[in-house]
Amino acid sequence: MHAHLSAHAPAGSVPEGEYEDLLSLWADLEAGLSVLLSRPLQVQDFPAKVRQFDGWLQDLVAHDIDAALYLMFQLAATSTVGYSASHALVCGTLCHILAHELQLPAHERDSLVRAALTMNIGMTALQDELAEQRERPSAAQQEAIRNHPEESQALLERLFISDPLWLDVVGQHHAAVADRVPLASQPPQDRLTRILGTIDRYAAMISPRKSRAGRSATDSVRALVGQETDQRDEVSYTLVRSVGLCPPGTFVKLDNGETAIVLRRSEKANHPLVASLLDRHGHHHAQPSLYQTATGKPRIQSALARSAVSLELNHRTMVRLGLYAAQHSAGLRGLLTGPGAL
Repeated sequence: MHAHLSAHAPAGSVPEGEYEDLLSLWADLEAGLSVLLSRPLQVQDFPAKVRQFDGWLQDLVAHDIDAALYLMFQLAATSTVGYSASHALVCGTLCHILAHELQLPAHERDSLVRAALTMNIGMTALQDELAEQRERPSAAQQEAIRNHPEESQALLERLFISDPLWLDVVGQHHAAVADRVPLASQPPQDRLTRILGTIDRYAAMISPRKSRAGRSATDSVRALVGQETDQRDEVSYTLVRSVGLCPPGTFVKLDNGETAIVLRRSEKANHPLVASLLDRHGHHHAQPSLYQTATGKPRIQSALARSAVSLELNHRTMVRLGLYAAQHSAGLRGLLTGPGAL
């Protein structure tokens, strides 16, 4: 599929208003999470509030998983609310998606996602500070980093979190857990720690900080698992299989020299639908060219870090364009999700 489409999809092709507010809903969720994590002791009924945020997250992902991934990866790369909340939202979203892919029981899924949202609550301010500083952490900061899993667990207990699995996973989320044994044969605490640990490292790599630009999503996966994704490492393998080496919302260089953004996954793993934004000379296209890379030329040559692309995007337009293309492509239509799909 190669088509020049207007940046404004035809009237009636997308349910009116359905996608207009999706970006602001994600931004609101991130902003609310920022308040929750930075001032937890001032929150009335903290456990209920976390459950509420988790419910919103589930609704947004169920609405359209590709749009959710697109907006989440864009937020991770450009967030203004602070690194800690942005990182928590990325980890929570990916844990939710992997819990579905790995068919975890509902109670394990809940403990995992809520642990992902709160695992760094004992060092929220420090985490934001570290993302902004260029120099290496001081001795005092290193000590706080080392102790934060236990600090976070203790703070959650003060906030009346009583789910032992949630607390255990937060308390040991940096612990080394065997990653070459079947997940199903591990106790729940180790299984969830292993999933969260992998996603925590992946999300940290893709997010930019003052001291370094974020890596591309592809480089981040390869840093976790080496050049070849090892099927024995179920978590990394499932992460790649479910979101792709180049997930929606990430930038790629095509083999025709153009620069594109990934809009949606396709049925063919790692051959997504992309919208070309810049020509081979770096000039803006008047209208994005859509390429279904699964059908042949052009191919994705490499992934790009967000810092390599100096471009402002209208995310609402991109999400709508991706949905419009998916509705009119047999290869993508089967991946459209609706409410309750996850």
